[in-house]
Amino acid sequence: MKTLKILSGGAAQGLVDSLRPAFEAATGRTIDGTFGAVGVMRARLLAGEPADLVILTRALIDGLAKDGHVAANSAADLGTVETAVAVRRGEALPAVGDAEALRAALLASDEIHFPDPEQATAGIHFAKVLRDLGIWDEVAARLKTAPNGATAMRALSASTGRHPIGCTQATEILSTPGIVLVAPLPPGCGLATVYTAATGTKASAPAEAARLMAMLTDSAGREGRRHLGFV
Repeated sequence: MKTLKILSGGAAQGLVDSLRPAFEAATGRTIDGTFGAVGVMRARLLAGEPADLVILTRALIDGLAKDGHVAANSAADLGTVETAVAVRRGEALPAVGDAEALRAALLASDEIHFPDPEQATAGIHFAKVLRDLGIWDEVAARLKTAPNGATAMRALSASTGRHPIGCTQATEILSTPGIVLVAPLPPGCGLATVYTAATGTKASAPAEAARLMAMLTDSAGREGRRHLGFV
């Protein structure tokens, strides 16, 4: 069976997976998706990895369009994703409604799980939050980083720590069994990121890429996207 090759930020994996059966039944193509930190996905595209569809942050898609790596006139926003806090299912939900409460919750945790602080959108931002809160050095030994948000949240789910906590994109939290979303990062610490899809300029299946993009952004699917963490 022919495939549709996708390079995507991890924030969109749950949404793509939810549409996979309908897309594959309608087109006869299987989705071959690679999901991870947006910086890594961008680097793979620039290194020449083929992609029919690219799903990254709006800022990265705009840059790739300017440089001719994705078709500018194909770009369409999936929605906005907030960076949020998570704990294991069954744990008491910590108060994180303001910066001081978030600071206290992080200091009370014995493990802090989050994605790559150099390549992942949520990881870069959360590392800055830790520094802005003045606790980076204090919690450095407790930091548990992973290549992407999905991997970080699986590690949180499997943690045997006494009071682990995690932070990544809300979509990745909601699609990971064994953990629950506590709340978005509080005012002054928050990050809302627009994710955008575009067809690769060297796409081998541009029509099918456009078909999936229409499914990802269809107004009829807005409620489903909201349920998966897009606002």
